[in-house]
Amino acid sequence: MAASASRKTVLVPIANGSEEMEAVIIIDVLRRAGAEVTVASVENELVVTCSRGVKLQADVSMDSAASSTYDVIALPGGMPGAERLRDCGALERLLREQAAAGRHTAAICATPAVFLEAKGLVGEGAKVTAHPAFADKLKNQSAVSERVVVDGLLTTSRGPGTAFEFALSLVKQLYGEEKLQAVAAPMVMYPYSV
Repeated sequence: MAASASRKTVLVPIANGSEEMEAVIIIDVLRRAGAEVTVASVENELVVTCSRGVKLQADVSMDSAASSTYDVIALPGGMPGAERLRDCGALERLLREQAAAGRHTAAICATPAVFLEAKGLVGEGAKVTAHPAFADKLKNQSAVSERVVVDGLLTTSRGPGTAFEFALSLVKQLYGEEKLQAVAAPMVMYPYSV
């Protein structure tokens, strides 16, 4: 994606059982970059209980969020959060529209395998990675050991320990290298490259 200084839009869906570190790091890092991040709950309530018991409050319901378009839809992992995201019809429809429109999708941890691969949302031959416990479910095994994999419009990553790299990769794709460094430095991640 061409880098641009314009405000980018990002959707981060969350569910009961989402991995809280991944969700919060994605949200925080992209907001630091200046993106307009919408957090959407796939549950009946805006407050979700994540995989380690942390409660997060979404901005909107998934049904409400599905009426908008986003530069990136970034999916956290966690179990059973990845399954709950997978089972949300509004989110699946939005992801199909996202791909058809040539916009970015990103997923980390269990979600690339449990949701994207399971629903046929990984392009034929696309290189992807996922958490080691789920990587064997990916058809293309050529990049499963990589921490962050960018293949065209799809970005995937492995788990909580790669969440900063994953989020910073999205910053670079949306805004370019200069913004990546500007965001990474105050977080004491500098010098940093993805």
